[in-house]
Amino acid sequence: MTDAEVDAKLAELGLTLPQAAAPIAAYVPVVVSGGHAFVSGQVSFVDGALVKGRLGDDLTVEDGIRAAQGCGLMILAQLKAALGSFDRVERIVKLGGFVNCTGDFTDQPDVVNGASELMVAVFGEAGKHARAAVGVPALPRGCAVEVDAIVALRPA
Repeated sequence: MTDAEVDAKLAELGLTLPQAAAPIAAYVPVVVSGGHAFVSGQVSFVDGALVKGRLGDDLTVEDGIRAAQGCGLMILAQLKAALGSFDRVERIVKLGGFVNCTGDFTDQPDVVNGASELMVAVFGEAGKHARAAVGVPALPRGCAVEVDAIVALRPA
């Protein structure tokens, strides 16, 4: 998929690709190895601001979905920064979703759909992926959602 095609899909959704965020600790955002890109967990930035809070406490499922979509956008931004373009993206293989939530919150799959549905909207069939969606008691900097990714790449 070309950069123009990705930009057009995002524009149809009323979204724009953010600037790739710098890491906040001792890791790199993307490692390319063995025909795959491994994208480190991306936290819930929406419109340039970190979405903080806990689902089931001070955030709604809709807030969480939007936060997860922000994670998905940052995954795309990190891929573009690491690869130079989207031309090598063959398939989204797996997303791992982590939801900062109360012990009785059980809608993690609905929340992480914010990232999953974005990948399908942008890449079509190649955006369909395996996934985990788990609840956790805390995430970095108090963010609401974090999502990481494994992406299959075409040869350079």
